[in-house]
Amino acid sequence: MTEQSRKADEREQEGLSVEQAEPERLLESYRNELLLHCYRLLGSLHDAEDTVQDTMLRAWRHFDSFTYRGPGSLRAWLYTIATNTSLDTLKKRSPRTLPTAASPAWNPQKPVAARSFETLWLEPFPDSWLIEAAENPEARYTQHESVSLAFLTALQLLPPRQRAILLLSDVLDWRAAEVAQLLEISVSAVNSALHRARVTLEKNYPREQREMVLLHRVDAATNALLTRYLHAWETDDVDGLVALLKEDAILSMPPVPSWYQGREAIRTVLRTAIFPSGVQDKWRLFPTHANGQPAFVVYRSDEATGLYSAFAVQVITLDGSGQITQVTAFLGPELATFFGFPLQLPQ
Repeated sequence: MTEQSRKADEREQEGLSVEQAEPERLLESYRNELLLHCYRLLGSLHDAEDTVQDTMLRAWRHFDSFTYRGPGSLRAWLYTIATNTSLDTLKKRSPRTLPTAASPAWNPQKPVAARSFETLWLEPFPDSWLIEAAENPEARYTQHESVSLAFLTALQLLPPRQRAILLLSDVLDWRAAEVAQLLEISVSAVNSALHRARVTLEKNYPREQREMVLLHRVDAATNALLTRYLHAWETDDVDGLVALLKEDAILSMPPVPSWYQGREAIRTVLRTAIFPSGVQDKWRLFPTHANGQPAFVVYRSDEATGLYSAFAVQVITLDGSGQITQVTAFLGPELATFFGFPLQLPQ
C-alpha cells in the first residue's frame, strides 16, 4: 500500500471511528487517486473527470449506507464505484488509441490528413495531477510508468475488465481476493484474466519500450536538449529541430490520423505544413510534464486577434542516449487549461 493510501486510510479511520465524519471532506481526500485510476482505465482526461465526479456524487448520496469495516474499506468502496462506472463507460465506446497504433506511417508527399473525430484518441495527463505517493516495491509497474504513452497504448488493447484487473493487481497491488470482491467474480476468474492481460501487454509493450520509460530522467543534458528543441520551434529552425531527432523518430498529431517516421519524412511535413514559407514567429512553447515525460504547451499566433492561441500539448519521448525518439502533439486548445496555462497569450 502506498503512503498516499495509508494517509487516506488513517483519515478514514479517524473520521469514521466515531461515526461523525464529514462526507464531503472525507470523499474529497480520495479524488486525485481516483482520477488517476480512471484516467488509466479510460485514457481520457475528460472522461476521467466526469467519472470521478459521478463517483463522488454516488458516494455522497449513498454515504449513509456505507458500512465501515476497518481502515481501507472506504477506499475499496470508492474504487468499486469508480471502476464499475468506468467499465460502464467503456461498454459504450471503442478503445482509445494513438495514430501510430491505428494505421501505417503516412507518405509525407501527400497532404496531411484531416482531423478524425470518429476514432477515439488517447489524451495527455498532466504530471501535476499525479498523486504524491511513495512507489510500492511490490507493484509490477511504477506510478510514472503506468501513465506513460507506451504503456497506455498497449493497455487500451485489453478488454475493459482485463484492463481493470491488471491495473488493480499490477499497479495498485491489490490481492486477487480484493479484486474479485470489487468485480463480484471468483478469485480463479481474476487470476485467469490477469494472466491473459499480462500476456497481451508483454506482446504489445516490448522490453525496449519499457526500458526507455524506466530510464527516463531529467538531467542537465536533457534540459539542454529540450531548450534547443524549444528554441528551434520558436525561431523556425527546421534543420535544427530535425537534428535533435533520432534517425527513425516518429511525429504524430492526434486527432490527425496521419503520422510520420524518419528524419526526412518529418523534415518534409515540418516545412510544408507546420513552418510554411514566409511565416515567422508563429509558435511559442512552454515547458511542462505529461505522462511522466517532458512536454510543451504550444501556442500559435493568431493574426486576426494579435494574440497567441493555445494549439497543442506536445509530449516528448527520449531514448537512453538522450535523443528524441517520438513527438506526440495532442491538438486541442482546451488541453492547455488542464496544464494550468491560459487559452491565449499576448504577442
